[in-house]
Amino acid sequence: MALPRFPAAVEHNVLRLACNLPPRLQRLLFGPPPRLDGQTLAPDVHALLRIAALARGESLSEGADVADARMQRRYEAQVVAGRPRVEMARVEEVEIPGPAGTIPARLYVPPVPAAEPLPLLVYYHGGGWVIGDLETHDAPCRFLAANSGAQVLAVDYRHAPEHPFPAAVEDAVAAYAWATGYPDDPPLAVNRVAVGGDSAGANLAAAVCLQARDGKMPLPAMQLLIYPVTDCSQPLPSRQLFREGFLLTRRDMDYFEDRYLPPGTDRSDPRVSVLRAGDLGRLPPAYVATAGFDPLRDEGEAYAERLRQAGVEVALRRHPGLVHTFANLTAICPSARQAMLEACGALRMGLA
Repeated sequence: MALPRFPAAVEHNVLRLACNLPPRLQRLLFGPPPRLDGQTLAPDVHALLRIAALARGESLSEGADVADARMQRRYEAQVVAGRPRVEMARVEEVEIPGPAGTIPARLYVPPVPAAEPLPLLVYYHGGGWVIGDLETHDAPCRFLAANSGAQVLAVDYRHAPEHPFPAAVEDAVAAYAWATGYPDDPPLAVNRVAVGGDSAGANLAAAVCLQARDGKMPLPAMQLLIYPVTDCSQPLPSRQLFREGFLLTRRDMDYFEDRYLPPGTDRSDPRVSVLRAGDLGRLPPAYVATAGFDPLRDEGEAYAERLRQAGVEVALRRHPGLVHTFANLTAICPSARQAMLEACGALRMGLA
């Protein structure tokens, strides 16, 4: 995997400049955005991909060491986040009791006047259950808190391959139970609690909803699912259609799943393939956001449709010109920022 060649701040400024040029100039410099499956890639995202293609190394599946992959992911997060960070009223490191020890977490409290306890989003980061952490998703959590008015509790669940499935699910459920005070009093002053996440984190949020329903725990007020992984047992067409060239590749997903799901794991287990759950009724309302040029697009939309068929309130929003990881791109790509502002609005309504 390619290691950084320039300071993160320098790369951030280059990307931000390129992504904020007028669309006509972007087309002149980077060529026309590709069209695929009836969609056109957003010009700012196309500029980002053209620049990233010059710097990105081999796919994760080609022998990358997990430690190197994590280091590279943290560097990429610094590049796209930039400085200054979105200000919070308070950011607090939290330790949550878990089934195998302490679960690190971070509480973001937005700078908004509050006459009563603020609502809370329990958030699970993406990264294929392998390479994400509190630092890689510091910027999205700050953005969500600042623009929704909700507190955000970011949960750093155990990662594979050191802790394969179902360790991440167990930690995700434990963190939600702790935040809601089940079965005792809640440790945080909140009035409503939602769960959410991006990619593998959205997979965990969806699994938490199923576990809460079946375990007789309080249901979340809503679930915020940003390009979720929903089916590791039977790949849907978008995994092949967008298999390379759009940040997340098919080989990346194979790399993640092979480390999270060791040989012998039932990949249709609803704790990992939530789309394969037999009953999706009586679950919290869901906002599901997908990206048009994402290998995970079809399974996220299939899950939203299955929820709808089961009688669950669902808002499905496909952003046709975007790619996977747009939750992390709000500081450089206007189109990604607009998509995440919409997600913040949905969260605000869901917790109202």
